Amino acid sequence: MIKTAVTHIGIGLLYILSLLPMPVLYGLATLLYYPLYYVFGYRKHVVHENLINAFPHKSATEIISIEKRYYRYLTNLIVEIIKMSTMSAASVKERFTFKNLDLMESWLQQGKSTLLCSAHYGNWEWGTLSLGLHISAANYPIYKPLSNPVFDRWFTHIRSRFGNRMISMRQTLRAITESKNEPTVFCFGNDQAPQKGDFNFWTEFLNQTTSIIQGLEKIALKTNRPIFYLRVKVLKKGYYEAECVPLVLEPNTMDAAEITKRHVTMLEEIINNDPPYWLWSHRRWKHKPEPA
Repeated sequence: MIKTAVTHIGIGLLYILSLLPMPVLYGLATLLYYPLYYVFGYRKHVVHENLINAFPHKSATEIISIEKRYYRYLTNLIVEIIKMSTMSAASVKERFTFKNLDLMESWLQQGKSTLLCSAHYGNWEWGTLSLGLHISAANYPIYKPLSNPVFDRWFTHIRSRFGNRMISMRQTLRAITESKNEPTVFCFGNDQAPQKGDFNFWTEFLNQTTSIIQGLEKIALKTNRPIFYLRVKVLKKGYYEAECVPLVLEPNTMDAAEITKRHVTMLEEIINNDPPYWLWSHRRWKHKPEPA
C-alpha cells in the first residue's frame, strides 16, 4: 500500500513538472547534470566501461568528453520524457520529424504491413509518439514492461496518447496474429539486452561480442513483411529527425543472421558518427558468451 501511494504521489509530481515550459525544464536539466554526474555518479562506472570497450582507439580525454556530453544529454532526455504527458500533438510533430517516411507509407497504403527497427538513440519516446501521428496504419511499439505495475500502466497510457497500441514483448506474436487483417507497423528496439536464457544470436557490435534478440528476424522470415530502419539524428536541443531507410524489403531471400548484421551495422554507424546520444548507461553487455 505504501509503495503504491508513493508511486501515485510521484506520478502526480511528474505531471506537475510536465506543465512547465520546455526552456524551464531544460534549465532544471542543466542543474540536474552536476549532481547526477559529479555527486551521485549515476551508473558512471557502467558508462565509462562501455565507452572504453566500444572505442578502444580513443584517448582517455576523448572518452571523458563523450561521457560528459552523454550525461548532459541524459538530463535533457529525462525532462523531455517528463514533458510527454502534456505535450500537444502539434508540438510532438514539430519536435520529432521524419524523412522518407513515404517509402514505408506506400506499402501501408496498399494494405500491406511492415516492420520497423530502431534503437535507444536520441529521444526514442518522442519518436514513438510522433510516428503514431505520421502514419496511416495502426502502430504497435513493442516494449519491456516496467517492474512497478502502477507506474507501468501510467507510462503505457502516456505512450499511447496519440493512438499507439503498446505491446509487451511476450505478447508480440499474439498481437500480430490478431491484427493480420489490417495494415500495421510493429516497431522493434533491437538494442535491448536479452534476458539470460533468451539468447538468440551473438555478433560483433561496437568492438564487443554482443547478444541479439532475433524476434524481428523471426517474424520477418515468417511473414515476409519488409523491414524499415529509423536512422535518428539529433538536430539541436529538443529537435530530432528520423530517416526511414529500407533495410530488407524481401526477408524471405535472406537468413536471420544476415538481417541481424544489417541492423546492427546501421546502428553502429549511427553511434560512431555521434556517440553521446545512445543509452550508454544501459548494461548492454552484462552477459557474455559461454566458453566453447
